[in-house]
Amino acid sequence: MSLKNSRVRLASVALVVALSGLTAASPAMAATRQPAAAVSTASQVQAPATLSGFVDLPASALPSDSARHEITVTYRNDTSADRTVAPQLLVTSPDEGPFLAPSDIGLERRKADGCWEAVQVGTQTGTLFTELPTAQRTLHAGETLTEVYRLTVVDPQAKGTVQPRVALYG
Repeated sequence: MSLKNSRVRLASVALVVALSGLTAASPAMAATRQPAAAVSTASQVQAPATLSGFVDLPASALPSDSARHEITVTYRNDTSADRTVAPQLLVTSPDEGPFLAPSDIGLERRKADGCWEAVQVGTQTGTLFTELPTAQRTLHAGETLTEVYRLTVVDPQAKGTVQPRVALYG
């Protein structure tokens, strides 16, 4: 056997061993990667509950003064199961316009400690609204949700309707 043939055989054997090692390692590598992905997926936040409807509370005309007006949103979970809910405040423009802009009002929410925090409102087709995803909470059977907002009309020409409601999930 010549030295050249030995080198070719040795290279071939090394290649076969290397390929065998990769083939054997691939399932092991895949197995170690998969649990890491599973852990990552398991640690992600669960998808939000599906919106199933709204409970509309009494609407009122948008105040025409620049005073602060408190609006209370109350909902009682009368079911025997936990329920995901989200309070929402809508301020709708007149059908004939002019449409309201977020800068036409100031909105605050009373925190658990009694202090007020500013609430940003979204806008769509003349309706100003508080966001639902950030307001979601779980009410246990028999519990009552009470959320207090403070609305100030900044633009004295603004016209519209204030519609409190509660979004129901599940």
